[in-house]
Amino acid sequence: MTEIEQPKLRIIPLGGVDEFGKNITVVEYGEDIIVVDCGSIFPDVDMLGVDLVIPDVTYLIKNKDRIRGLLLTHGHEDHIGATPYVLRQVPMPLYGTKLTLALVELKLKEHRVPGIPLNVIKPKDVIKLGGFTVEFIHVNHSIANAVALAITCAAGTVVFSGDFKIDYTPIEGGVTDLATFASLGQKGVLAFLCESTNVDRKGFTMSETKIAQTFLDYFQQAKGRVIVAMFASNVHRAQMVVDSAAAFGRKVCFIGRSMINVTRVAMSIGEMKIPEENIVDIDDIDNYPDDQLLIVTTGSQGEAMAGLTRMAYGEHRKLQIRASDMIIISASPIPGNEKPINRVINQLYRCGANVVYNKIADVHVSGHACQEEIKLLHVLLKPQYFIPYHGEYSKMWQHAELAESLGTPSQNIVIPELGQVIEMSATSLAITGIVPTGGLLVDGLGIGDVGNVVLRDRKHLSQDGLIIVVMAIDRDNGTLASGPDIISRGFVYVRENEDIIESSRELTRNIIKSYGRIDGSEWQNMKNRIKDELHRYIFEKIKRNPMVLPIIMEI
Repeated sequence: MTEIEQPKLRIIPLGGVDEFGKNITVVEYGEDIIVVDCGSIFPDVDMLGVDLVIPDVTYLIKNKDRIRGLLLTHGHEDHIGATPYVLRQVPMPLYGTKLTLALVELKLKEHRVPGIPLNVIKPKDVIKLGGFTVEFIHVNHSIANAVALAITCAAGTVVFSGDFKIDYTPIEGGVTDLATFASLGQKGVLAFLCESTNVDRKGFTMSETKIAQTFLDYFQQAKGRVIVAMFASNVHRAQMVVDSAAAFGRKVCFIGRSMINVTRVAMSIGEMKIPEENIVDIDDIDNYPDDQLLIVTTGSQGEAMAGLTRMAYGEHRKLQIRASDMIIISASPIPGNEKPINRVINQLYRCGANVVYNKIADVHVSGHACQEEIKLLHVLLKPQYFIPYHGEYSKMWQHAELAESLGTPSQNIVIPELGQVIEMSATSLAITGIVPTGGLLVDGLGIGDVGNVVLRDRKHLSQDGLIIVVMAIDRDNGTLASGPDIISRGFVYVRENEDIIESSRELTRNIIKSYGRIDGSEWQNMKNRIKDELHRYIFEKIKRNPMVLPIIMEI
């Protein structure tokens, strides 16, 4: 077979481009497919009632017999959050580090998805999956056990950076393995896919150890309880906070389901080391003086049901904010979460607490590389082709400019769109098609059953409210037997707007009478007429547009 006849390597992003989250990428060569990451994303503010957004994996379902495995770079929700939903539809073996797979296993048990092979790997491990060879490379990030991937097939080597930064003084796990990146660059890299989160920030990301002294200083100042809100998955940060508290004789209490679950998993595999006697159950915190307590909770993003938010608004069943409390929010806002975080901060101040967050002090450092760290990987790898990912379009565009400034020709750079099929070989790079993709909305136990129509109705209800018109038709003579009754929800307060309600009732009654004898064949036509005329009347009277729902019963 000649070089021209050789199959081309295909890369298909099903998520994680032009968005922060929902990371999932297909790598395909010949008859073999491997999948990199399987994440979820927070719903947009207009996705009312939606809990989670996961990737559409129609392409994987159609090609499930060709999939050799799912490779996970680390254990953040934007990289593993969709695993129980996707693996239920497309079972495949998983490969990841110890903490990553421990967190995924917790999800699979919770969602009752059995029979998924979990293969624990370590940095520097090399595995064979069909026609692919995969090498796992240690990187620093804001969660332990993060890795980059070097995926090699007959067409060449593709490197995925995963989420990374270069921390020369990490708390645990050693420095990002720059030697392996350099070695790959010497051998030749066909394509480099690199995260773009902080590409617009100059310089280097601050080391995690820089904030250790900040925590010690604030613990020394604190006279009452210290409450730290942070991402549950940042186990090294949690360990740092617990160690700082122990230095001042404080016990620790973990609050929030995800915080408790992640801490328990991390302790079980040795990633966190906390003596059992230093851990206090939430039911026992009143047995200790305030100056002997550290509370570690969820809610650093202002989530409505998270621990810190419920404490701030007095809705937590066990813990209320006191004026003597010191609150440390050890996280930066995920894009889109700024408003809910600011609301929580304002409410904490109303409670009289001392609030410390990243604009006041160095209580958080990013887990993502800034420009100089990103440049270093580009220079070490010297890729033939470059594909930015993990970021909004503006970030990926800036990353493409950065790569070009470092010597990658513009014709060798692709800024991808969701679902695009990017084909490459040693002599060519092209977009050759598109596959089905998008986001599936998770609402409770329902997956994908909430679509644009449902969201439109929810938005309509939230903005304008609902009027239900209930009437009963006599089965024998086809005339109005009772009603119409008008029920208002979220539209107007009935007792103060009886004239509008009574007028709406009279209008409906006249419409019904105009039909004379009513049989079942006319019901739908009559419902539509009631809706249209009530809409018109109410808008003329008070310039509102509630949803009108006529209900006809036969008695």
